[in-house]
Amino acid sequence: MKKIYKSLLLGCVCCCVTATTLILLSCDKYLDVLPDNRAALDTDSKITDLLISAYPETVDCMLAELYCDNTDRNEGSGYTAMTQSPFQEQAATWQEITAITQDTPYALWDHCYKAIGAANNVIIAIDKLGRPDRLKAQLGEALLCRAFCHFRLSNIFCQAYSYKTCDQDLGITYITVPESEVSPVYERGTMAELYRHIEADILEGLPLISDNLHTVVKYHFNRKAACAFAARFYLYYMQEDKSNLDKCIRYASEVIGADPSATLRDWETLGKIPINDAQRGNAFVSADDRANLLILSTKSYWYYVFGATSLGMKYTHNDKIATSESIKARGFWGDYNNYYFDVYTDSDKPKVMMYKLPQFMQIVDVTKNTGNPRMQIPVLTSDACIIDRAEAYALKGDYDKAYGDLTSWLHAFTRQTGTVDAALLEDVYGQSDDIGIDIPSGMTSKGMRYYTPTEPTPKKRLNPDFTVTEGEQENLIHAILHARRVTTIHEGQRWQDVKRYGIEIYRRNIKDGNITVYDTMAKDDPRRAIQLPAQVIKAGITPNPR
Repeated sequence: MKKIYKSLLLGCVCCCVTATTLILLSCDKYLDVLPDNRAALDTDSKITDLLISAYPETVDCMLAELYCDNTDRNEGSGYTAMTQSPFQEQAATWQEITAITQDTPYALWDHCYKAIGAANNVIIAIDKLGRPDRLKAQLGEALLCRAFCHFRLSNIFCQAYSYKTCDQDLGITYITVPESEVSPVYERGTMAELYRHIEADILEGLPLISDNLHTVVKYHFNRKAACAFAARFYLYYMQEDKSNLDKCIRYASEVIGADPSATLRDWETLGKIPINDAQRGNAFVSADDRANLLILSTKSYWYYVFGATSLGMKYTHNDKIATSESIKARGFWGDYNNYYFDVYTDSDKPKVMMYKLPQFMQIVDVTKNTGNPRMQIPVLTSDACIIDRAEAYALKGDYDKAYGDLTSWLHAFTRQTGTVDAALLEDVYGQSDDIGIDIPSGMTSKGMRYYTPTEPTPKKRLNPDFTVTEGEQENLIHAILHARRVTTIHEGQRWQDVKRYGIEIYRRNIKDGNITVYDTMAKDDPRRAIQLPAQVIKAGITPNPR
């Protein structure tokens, strides 16, 4: 039984699409059989239906938000971590995570490899049929799903891709065939190998994607979602000559189109929707919103920690972070009162949030009215894509186009009608002896000091493996990182920016407004690659160094 469990940990790839696959710990019933049911995929409809299982039911937004600099420890009466599981405290304090509940590394690993297994079964089934033209769209989607899941796993369990060290840095196992052995032995490989595999699947799969395969295309890889994924992948896949930035720009431009205002989210209309009864949140995650390109439906306890509840208040995105460096901090848009989208602060709770990701319950027992908390999350959006393109332009030195993208974002997200340019960003993010964070909406202060944990600002020292020159380019990058941090708050993307730019972050204790630092994660800290689940390590997979 132990050997079969080892195989399971790398991913249950059972082809059955049943209610039991929605339960994280329900895989035990598959321990007695090999997870390979390709023989059942004998019709086009069965192959298409299996693609539903090629998307992970766990995302990393809660894990990544707790790990990054969007979380502090709050000391106060009644402030406790989630008691149902040690996960929140373990993640927020950078411990080895032993919890196996939803949102944990175990859940992410398990669900991503299950999804990869489903994608591989689709690919093998189509190969057996000789790759007929009528199944090209299904093949393209399966390839994109396989690449996407491996990419998501690498963002958590590996160091950021570096062209300097990619041949030595550990990747994660890239599975391209369904398991045919009960206890296979897997090598993790390197980041160089991993990214080559991801790129190969993207390049093969993306041209095959069709928007006519599914009724609701936003829950599957459609053409724009595939291009947004490719753009982000190439932004992360930094080469010494920065050549992949051109690919990022090309794919992002297909998403954004000639008129960004027709593609970006209508934040003004969204901000007018009441927050009561999750109306605004439902609108934010809706497939009808033009900005949402790919939406995943997942099981998650995210809302209990980051939503307006009295749970998990010990480790949160609090007012200290929000006011000094994230969503309430002064930026090139002025202050947060210029947003179309409200920032919510409860004086009785150390939580600051935007109402974006609502929770709903998947009822398991109607009689007892019990179920599993779930949420929908747009994992690829045009709002994030235009910021990705702005970053690529900025790193290439094409500053005017980067300013243009930031201006488009500014007009969509805020009430500001001006233009972003070098002078504005120098005023906000340039060198200064003053912290310059308490200016309300005017731009009269000059520059901003670099962040320290006790005197925080949005401007943190950048230590990437690639070059960012002082002055205009650095100002642009600070503006882009700040805009992305605000736009994607609660979604986990900030963790990737911390890793890619080698930003040093701290664990701080906040008590009566006073800040005490109790841990530091430097740019080369091995903990930036979150440790693999203990069960996976016991099964023989090489752990991350510590």
